[in-house]
Amino acid sequence: MKKNKSVLKRTRQAQKAAENNQHYISMMKTSIKKVKSAKSKAEAEPLFKDAVSTIDKVATKGIIHKNNAAHKKSALNEHISKLT
Repeated sequence: MKKNKSVLKRTRQAQKAAENNQHYISMMKTSIKKVKSAKSKAEAEPLFKDAVSTIDKVATKGIIHKNNAAHKKSALNEHISKLT
């Protein structure tokens, strides 16, 4: 790879963006795990609302694709519907 200034700067920017994106992905995964670990439907409903908000925020920022976000929300909703 070339060692000119623009390539080095672009590499630094990409690393910074990757670290920032990883924060949001981690936040999203944590909220999803909280919903999946809920024992009852009543317990899972408010967690689901927070998880959907987080997933939408991550998709809006372009960190994940909107169809990926829709898939995650649908899977969570299906999981909640199976709870009693």
